[in-house]
Amino acid sequence: MRGPHNILRLIRTGATLERTGAMGVVMDAMDAPPLVRGTMRFLAWPFQWLGYRGDPGMPPATRALTALGPAYIKFGQILSTRPDLVGEDLATQLRVLQDKLPPFPVEVAKQSVEDQLGQPVEAVFDEFSAPVAAASIAQVHRARLRETGEAVAVKVLRPGIEKAFRKDINAFYFAAKMIEFLSPASRRLRPTDVIAHFEGVVMGELDLRLEASSASEFAANTSDDEGFALPQINWGLSGRRVMTMGWADGVPLGDNAALDAAGHDRVALGERVLQLFLSHALRDGYFHADMHQGNLKVAPSGEIIAYDFGIMGHIDEYTRKVYAEILYGFIKRDYQRVAEVHFEAGYVPADRDVDEFARALRAVGEPIFGMDASHISMGNLLSYLFEVTERFGMETRTELILLQRTMVVVEGVARSLSPQINIWQVARPVVEAYIRKNIGPHAAVRDLQKTLAVLARYGPRLPGIVENALIRQSMPVVTQPSGGRLVPFLWALGGAGAGAAVTLAAIWIG
Repeated sequence: MRGPHNILRLIRTGATLERTGAMGVVMDAMDAPPLVRGTMRFLAWPFQWLGYRGDPGMPPATRALTALGPAYIKFGQILSTRPDLVGEDLATQLRVLQDKLPPFPVEVAKQSVEDQLGQPVEAVFDEFSAPVAAASIAQVHRARLRETGEAVAVKVLRPGIEKAFRKDINAFYFAAKMIEFLSPASRRLRPTDVIAHFEGVVMGELDLRLEASSASEFAANTSDDEGFALPQINWGLSGRRVMTMGWADGVPLGDNAALDAAGHDRVALGERVLQLFLSHALRDGYFHADMHQGNLKVAPSGEIIAYDFGIMGHIDEYTRKVYAEILYGFIKRDYQRVAEVHFEAGYVPADRDVDEFARALRAVGEPIFGMDASHISMGNLLSYLFEVTERFGMETRTELILLQRTMVVVEGVARSLSPQINIWQVARPVVEAYIRKNIGPHAAVRDLQKTLAVLARYGPRLPGIVENALIRQSMPVVTQPSGGRLVPFLWALGGAGAGAAVTLAAIWIG
């Protein structure tokens, strides 16, 4: 429930950060101003006895987030990919949240497998190992199929995970409502919609049948991508709480020492991760939205292997074009065009000044060019970009949340492999290829042909559409001096007539 009792959950969050010593660590990593530090400590200190103790053997931040539960662990996973934001030490500490959390007993996992598959584990697998990876929602076991001898990975949901997530999400909803009530200016960021989006993503992760379906679709889209591979799903041994897939042999992408020892080129790997993500997002509109190091390996052949498809992002064709034009404008340093695209897409209210917005974007973009990533303060850059969005009344676009979040994560992964990488230089060939194919005269002709083809299918229905429009509009209403329903009538009639004209043109062109 989303009632005031969630205040206790939020108080306990701050209390846990204070009790475990994570509050100071987080404030230091984020370089929080003294006023923010003092306020947070003042609010949390009296209640620290309510905080969870956590595992004293863990570093403070990891200890706190692990104690607070899976929703908080998700945030920690994102931060673990951004050493440029939180510092190398904290990012390294948080990396254990990706796949090295405390596992649940193997006997419990076997029971879940038996319940899901309807037969004993021994009847299906010759071997079934202890957990080899444990994350916030599930853990993975290595097994061997009795029938074929194939090595597979068996993913099993944590017991009670649905209830744990629901508790956290309810608290987040309450916090979002309070923020909107206490700070009207925050409503443009649509915090409640953001939490609703997060809830939808998480609920999808809690049904492994949906993850298997996502993996299958993703594999079909990326089958021709050079240097990229996915494990194959075993549908017969998968269900809501259990998923079986081929075993992926390789070096974890987050282990730089192992990558170097295996002779892999980390600079090339960092560039490939970025380009693969952009290619999937722009070309397919369907991308892996949880591409942190814990979900990526490098095969002996040098291929990047992705797994864990619980969070996948989707953007429609129009949004892809908008996103590509914005990226391309930044790459070309054409800030006027970037500003115009924002206005055309409705991302910025129409009553704002497009030229002024272009100048503000220039202040965001110019520091990036001519510098390597190690000299760019992403924290300052994101802070200024936030100020720009607030100044021009831009609202949060919930359809772009996963895209923006994944862009941040993937950039962090790439920088952990190659600190000098420049996201704009690496992105340029992918974005330019998309622009050439999908924006311009040839693309306009192709889009028009698609539109005409759709309209042509309605050709036989057009007389009926026009007749129904005429019947719905009574003659007395049409002749009313005040106009009455005349405008809707003319719109309907004009729309039908335009449809007929376009359909005739389509037939003529064909």
